[in-house]
Amino acid sequence: MVTKMSTPAAATGTVSLQLAHSPDSDDAFMFYALATGKVRLPGVKFTHILSDIESLNHAALKETYDVTAVSFYGYTFVADKYVLLDCGASFGEGYGPIVVASHPIKKNGLAGKKIAVAGTRTTSYLALKLFEPNVETVTMPFDKIMAAVQAKEVEAGLLIHEGQLLFSQIGLHKVVDLGQWWQESTGLPLPLGANAVRRSLGPEMGRQVARIIRESVSYALDHREAAVEYALQFARDMDPMLADKFIGMYVNRWTLDYGEEGRRAVRELLARGAAAGLVSPSFKVDFLSEAA
Repeated sequence: MVTKMSTPAAATGTVSLQLAHSPDSDDAFMFYALATGKVRLPGVKFTHILSDIESLNHAALKETYDVTAVSFYGYTFVADKYVLLDCGASFGEGYGPIVVASHPIKKNGLAGKKIAVAGTRTTSYLALKLFEPNVETVTMPFDKIMAAVQAKEVEAGLLIHEGQLLFSQIGLHKVVDLGQWWQESTGLPLPLGANAVRRSLGPEMGRQVARIIRESVSYALDHREAAVEYALQFARDMDPMLADKFIGMYVNRWTLDYGEEGRRAVRELLARGAAAGLVSPSFKVDFLSEAA
């Protein structure tokens, strides 16, 4: 369903908006042009807030930020306050969050296992529970999960962000790639993270925000070398080639525009979540309309 926001447009004049996203290389790449003034939205000043995605999911419950990154699963809890933008999303096309362990485990052997996750509002958590409902999850900061698995504090860990490319370097073993499993199961990419705007800002401001984010993503893709160099400061000391690979995984054609296939993937994910009792059965996905 594509609907318009029903609240009045924002008042004219200069507007200050808080734009919250994760401190990760892919988000830094996406917002490079906006953060450095390569693209601007006349009459609007953006203040960039950096926070991990689970914190942002919970901040959205209080409508803390005007524009925010949010997990697609997290969005189901705040849809009354925010509407999804049609750009700036991360999809995994045949890849995604990875379950790892300190020793080989078959992917059908996760039932009953204690698994570290970055948060229970993340899409990776939803995908894990769809893959294997009978797991015990332990929440911890995403950048602590590999060490916890290595130390055998948990039996497995669900990796998001750059950990997906680093786990084998410290001797961990892949159990299942949930993005690969999802594509094999549905033929669709796995929707992971989105950008959303407060409904109270009104539809016109929402469309302007969507447009400038799309321009920022497009600028980064067109000026990749400079954008990657900027993003490396957020790559947590990752090798530049690996950081570039990670950015390419999650800033791509889907980020510019979901398209109908992307929207279908979001609907399918959340419909399966509803069937599993993890999403309200009455929930309807609401995408910001481009129409005036």
